[in-house]
Amino acid sequence: MIIIGENINATTKRVAEAIVNKDATFIRELARQQADAGSDYLDVNAGTGRGVEQEIVDIKWAIDTIQEATDVPLCLDSSDPQVLLAAMAHYNGTEAMINSVNADPKKLEPLGRLASERQASLVALVMREGGIPNTVEERLAASELIMTHLARLGVREDQVFFDPLLLPISVDTDQGLVTLKTIEQIKSRHPSAKTVLGLSNVSFGLPNRGIVNRAFLLMAASAGLDAAILDPLDAKMMSFVRVADMLTGKDASCRKYIRAYRKGKLIE
Repeated sequence: MIIIGENINATTKRVAEAIVNKDATFIRELARQQADAGSDYLDVNAGTGRGVEQEIVDIKWAIDTIQEATDVPLCLDSSDPQVLLAAMAHYNGTEAMINSVNADPKKLEPLGRLASERQASLVALVMREGGIPNTVEERLAASELIMTHLARLGVREDQVFFDPLLLPISVDTDQGLVTLKTIEQIKSRHPSAKTVLGLSNVSFGLPNRGIVNRAFLLMAASAGLDAAILDPLDAKMMSFVRVADMLTGKDASCRKYIRAYRKGKLIE
């Protein structure tokens, strides 16, 4: 399982404060902790609601600050293509992930071209401009539009991380199954592409959210999930990541699981 550490995100109050106040010590330490916990990428979202120009300034500062602490690749995260274009121009890492596009050509065209030029990974939400589709079929239709467009721009299938979208099951208890079936179908249609989820969405509005998140991780891994955006400092969740890899044949001879056990990293 590819782990994208989610903690440097300005939607959380403490991180937003650190970005506004340029608290480099806090951001560097958060980056180090996530890297040490096993993150393959670190998500970086610097949107504090102060406008696009300020977000560009802030994400550049965050990139520099994080790279002072770790060489783990970054997942550059914004809803605005301008921010992502500026962030990628500033970023000097060897690997990058762009987060994200959908089927809207206004995002797909410039960011697809950028991914092709930089050989970057690209998170693609399986939705059109009208919002999140409720059905598997609508999500697959969006994925086909996205992949067709990206292929024309020179983006390889193995650069794409499809996000099948995960809505809270407290709102609609069918949504967990919709997401799982979407993962299965995407992996069937695009075997070289990867799938990625923000796991915490599934439990929004429910008590004991951690139990729900960890259970859904195992189900999603069984369906073919390749990557997860999560809190790598959650030791129980990371234990379940290791279990998921083992149970889905991604841990030869259970070596990683046993190594984690010997290091005391498996938490029940």
